[in-house]
Amino acid sequence: MTDPVETMWQGRFISVLREGRWEYARRNGAITAAVIIAVDDGHIILVEQYRIPIKERCLELPAGLVGDDHAGEAIETAAIRELEEETGYRAGHVDLLGEFASSPGMTSESFTLVRATDLVKVSEGGGEPGEDITVHRVPLDQISAFIAAKRAEGLMMDAKLLILLGAGIVAD
Repeated sequence: MTDPVETMWQGRFISVLREGRWEYARRNGAITAAVIIAVDDGHIILVEQYRIPIKERCLELPAGLVGDDHAGEAIETAAIRELEEETGYRAGHVDLLGEFASSPGMTSESFTLVRATDLVKVSEGGGEPGEDITVHRVPLDQISAFIAAKRAEGLMMDAKLLILLGAGIVAD
């Protein structure tokens, strides 16, 4: 027998639930997220922005919500829209790479990882008003050093950056 689910708090985008002794957050409705590996001529596009929950600037892969303001929106469409909004790059091609759990011990949220290619710079990016997004175009062969330098500056690192570090973490 499973424990009943109690809604402890509910906002527009998330709810906090209790199931037995377990407390966790859940996205409301059909909202999900797209996380984008944007590859441009041997470079990766990253974003840096202040994140209120951690009270710090954070280095991240570009990402955005799917279905928050555009009901029924395809993941590919949202990824193209969010990449352009945040970075100023428009993707000519997007590949879905799979769905992943964000933090399965704390939230039901998942995201779809996508690879965006055939990029064209169409604006400066920076996100919506108030987001204050800084865009970085980093050579792929320098990604480890770039992340280390940003960490030394005091930036927080989004765990999804581990995708870019990959084998470099376990290799000598």
